[in-house]
Amino acid sequence: MFTNNILFLAITLITSLTVHEAAHAFTAYKLGDPTAKNQGRLTLNPLKHLDPWGTLFFILVQFGWGKPVPVNPVNFKNPKRDQALTALAGPTSNIIMAFIAALFLVYAPQTSAFFGMFMQINIILAVFNLIPIPPLDGSQILGILLNDNQYIRYQQFISQYSAYLVIALFIDLTILPEIIGFSILGTIIQIIAGLIQSIILLGTI
Repeated sequence: MFTNNILFLAITLITSLTVHEAAHAFTAYKLGDPTAKNQGRLTLNPLKHLDPWGTLFFILVQFGWGKPVPVNPVNFKNPKRDQALTALAGPTSNIIMAFIAALFLVYAPQTSAFFGMFMQINIILAVFNLIPIPPLDGSQILGILLNDNQYIRYQQFISQYSAYLVIALFIDLTILPEIIGFSILGTIIQIIAGLIQSIILLGTI
């Protein structure tokens, strides 16, 4: 059982992160930016998309990311909007994969050992990546909700403090649970992921 869980986790992680990053590359290309395509990222080859730190982070605390897809906003017709859409493509791909996994859970329950994990991990990846801290997708998605002045200030803020925010994120997810028994952000993510999972499962009925 332990070996199966490790195998299931590896397959899920590789598939989910690969599709997530490929979705970024594909969306950017369709919106006019060939940067990712020119660097070989418009592919489902996992070796092109897995980030060592993001993968290790996921193995340690079940939250992580793939290798960021290179984007050149100059190539977009509407840089702020198209960057947000490119960023949103990643979490959207995870929700779609989670829904597909849910269909297997409902209509092929004998596959629940694998697809249960697959669904949960993809939902968590989607929620985690929506956090508005670079290099996570939420840092770009938030831009579409801000006016130009707010967007410029936000970009200045994250460029100055993103390293500190990442450190705080790491402390909350890895060290804080050892001190107080739980992660504040991790708990919030689990609650949101649970709600999304319930909605997805209801949608398959």
